[in-house]
Amino acid sequence: MAKKKVFVFLPDGVGLRNFAYTNFNNFGEELGIDVVYWNNSVFPLHEKLGLHEVKIASDNLHPLTPIYSRARKRIELNLWQKEFKDSVYKTYKFPFQYHTTKKATRSIVTKLLIAKYNSPKGIGSIKKKIAKLERKNPKYEYCKKQLEKHKPDLILCTSQRSTQAISALLAAKDLGIPTATFIYSWDNVPKAMLVVESDYYFVWSDLMKAEILKYYPFLKENQVIVTGTPQFEPHFNSDLMIPRAKFFADYGLNETKKYICFSGDDTTTSPLDQYYLEDLAVAVKNLNEEGYNLGIIFRKAPVDHTGRYQEIIEKYKQEITEIAPAWKAMGKQWNTILPEPYDFSLLSTVCEYSELVVNICSSMVFDFAIHNKPCIYINYEQPQLKKGIRDIGQNYKYVHFRSMPANAVGWVTNKNQFKPILQQMLQDPEPIVKFAKEWFKIIGGENPMQASKEIWQVTAQIIDR
Repeated sequence: MAKKKVFVFLPDGVGLRNFAYTNFNNFGEELGIDVVYWNNSVFPLHEKLGLHEVKIASDNLHPLTPIYSRARKRIELNLWQKEFKDSVYKTYKFPFQYHTTKKATRSIVTKLLIAKYNSPKGIGSIKKKIAKLERKNPKYEYCKKQLEKHKPDLILCTSQRSTQAISALLAAKDLGIPTATFIYSWDNVPKAMLVVESDYYFVWSDLMKAEILKYYPFLKENQVIVTGTPQFEPHFNSDLMIPRAKFFADYGLNETKKYICFSGDDTTTSPLDQYYLEDLAVAVKNLNEEGYNLGIIFRKAPVDHTGRYQEIIEKYKQEITEIAPAWKAMGKQWNTILPEPYDFSLLSTVCEYSELVVNICSSMVFDFAIHNKPCIYINYEQPQLKKGIRDIGQNYKYVHFRSMPANAVGWVTNKNQFKPILQQMLQDPEPIVKFAKEWFKIIGGENPMQASKEIWQVTAQIIDR
């Protein structure tokens, strides 16, 4: 009997961490499945990892697809704001841009589409229009021919938010090949980031399942399946941990110090992030003058190549040691800045050997909770804040933070609180960690160590139907 074949579809590089660098491939093969990576990313999977891949040598989009997709997102947010009587949805909209002729034209056309299609009936029409445009896209025929040649039994799309996935999944649909899509991130559903349509949706938790059925009531309950996410599995693999002495020696750390990790954010989430790092450094310096022996490990956001922290790092070089994420730019777009497999070891090791993490609204709270370490969230304005710069406070009003237990993190609501809260966390981290773990169960599901296996088991069941 021939093996069942599954195309693990990478529309871009964001799915590499979850589906290519982990043991995900091995678990599929153990079930007797022929695992083939349908690779639309720039990462050479066969060359670097020895994985079986079919390369998509096309990144075409119909020129109007991005415009219609932006309109689709804004219309969904408009409808949800009205239906749920909640102003949070307008904060998910990026401002229209007019500073070049091209961007101004796109913004004007998008606004016209919103005006025309801004209704439940209109959203259905705009989705049909996107499908019609992408079936005219040469990439559609290209992908269709690949599918006809290789005849997979199912397509597993590793991210729901990429326009690059639309034509490929339409080709699968038109050939009668079942499709499943993994929801990539913990905040994606209420942000109207369901770009593709498929037969099944794999979600992290019961909470995410409830969300997707709430926002997309045309879906049936059996189409949305709780699998967990492979995102956190490496933290449970002790083989990835770098020995303490080697890690400290390799990165110039002092083994007598206790380290606090400052996890940087991207420029959209926290445009003044470097000044929060400085406030932490001042607090650490003051504590060290009182007899503490602390240092800061700074891990920037992997997609941040602005250099905005360098002045602060140099100014506080006695306190701050930068350990950059093991990511590599393989193109000019943000989604071609890709992780290297070593980053799993690096991140797990930083979590294990730090006392706690400080950041702004990041899911790093869960990475550290797995290692029984607490998190401090920052929530105050910097004096450099001015018109046109985004205040970080709106981040905590987003829907995905409404699931957070009250004491899951420590809060710093002005820079003078850093010192006492650091003292409290260093002395007694357990109460915060307890609630952080409860939150992680709500967000990440009941079995975070088994997500890859669960995805394959569900996939096998779908094929057998």
